[in-house]
Amino acid sequence: MELNIYSTYEDKNSNDPLIGKLIFDKYKIIKRLGGGTFGSIYSAFYDNKYYALKFEVKKGEKSLLENECYIMNTLKSPYLPSIKVFGYNNTHNILVMELMGKSLENIFEETPKKFFSTRCVCNIGYQMIEILEFIHNKNYIHRDIKPDNFVIGLNHKKKYIFILDFGLSTKYKSSKTNKHYPPIVYKNLVGTPRYASINALGGLTQSRRDDLESVGYVLLYFLKGRLPWQGIPAKNKEERYKKIMEKKKYITPEELCEGYHQNFSAYVKYVRNLEYEQDPDYDYLKSLFLNILKVNGYHLDCFYDWDTETIIYKRNQKKSFNSSMQNYSLEQRNNNIFNIRPPSFNNNMSAQKNIGSDVYNYYYVQPGINNKFFNTQNNNNFYNNNVSNFNNNIIQQQQNQNFDNYNNNYKTNGNYKQIYNKNNKNRRNCECCNIF
Repeated sequence: MELNIYSTYEDKNSNDPLIGKLIFDKYKIIKRLGGGTFGSIYSAFYDNKYYALKFEVKKGEKSLLENECYIMNTLKSPYLPSIKVFGYNNTHNILVMELMGKSLENIFEETPKKFFSTRCVCNIGYQMIEILEFIHNKNYIHRDIKPDNFVIGLNHKKKYIFILDFGLSTKYKSSKTNKHYPPIVYKNLVGTPRYASINALGGLTQSRRDDLESVGYVLLYFLKGRLPWQGIPAKNKEERYKKIMEKKKYITPEELCEGYHQNFSAYVKYVRNLEYEQDPDYDYLKSLFLNILKVNGYHLDCFYDWDTETIIYKRNQKKSFNSSMQNYSLEQRNNNIFNIRPPSFNNNMSAQKNIGSDVYNYYYVQPGINNKFFNTQNNNNFYNNNVSNFNNNIIQQQQNQNFDNYNNNYKTNGNYKQIYNKNNKNRRNCECCNIF
């Protein structure tokens, strides 16, 4: 029987050497949740709470995980899991964050009918646009929109969708001039070809329009269960990318959305016609989903297809069912939930030397506690001998620091990495049900 990821008992049947180990001398690894080319993800337990630990194998100086940590900290979005710790050793980088639920891709694969209802897709689509609007207003684009990177929350947060994986994210315009970076042509695709925009597949610089176009393909994937360019035969990756781009380019929005409400084709047509620097009309895009729900007799209620069995069970058992989260309008929630407070964390980020050889011996700085150097070996002599060197390399990372100076200030001479640890309390606050 598969081990529950929320169990405090470690997976004894696993041969993974990390299972049962303590990371940062406190996060006990419970189970491996998954992995990919970047590394692996584990669940961990500490102080009666569950966390997700993301491991990345070090490959040169460039770290996608470090970039992800920096961007998530900069965004401070209620649509993102909160970050706890970022650290490293000789072989791996690691990011500790709030544990979330299953991805939309995993849920979709477990759905027997292999498609979501229109009501469910519209609820998902509205929140996706809401999430991207927040990120884009911070001058960032995601560049890898796909079902795997959207997850549902756990327990009292299970009605809301969160976005993950900012390793490929970047700024699309300068913080100093507030102007878009000039478009250039790349040789390689950034993102996932199935959901990438036509311009991204052509190697063009991405902007807000590309994130929104990818959302349209994700929603159609949920509606139809399969996209027309899936399974295209090709000899190699380059040929497959080219065929996917040609298929997307020559299929019209009406053909792509045939058999579904015309607002879906209107969405695809609108985002495809956006210019590189044009400001998207997020309210218009959200209204397309609202109109679809209204025509079908629904409203934005955070209701998903995977909730049906649970609701029926509770009603049959004659248990009280709290419908506040089901019936509370997202339009109303938008007017109440956001209380983004100024950052209260210490922005000092201290540079540390890379020592230790074991995978589970990581080193980090805990801001606000005299910037002391902690490690699993309690090597006080090392700290005392090198504290002066560390203090010389302390970098002030201000909240409003421009991304233009990131490469000069955030990364240093390559002999060490910045380490980050904070408790992010900027979360969604829902007054109706007090879930956050």
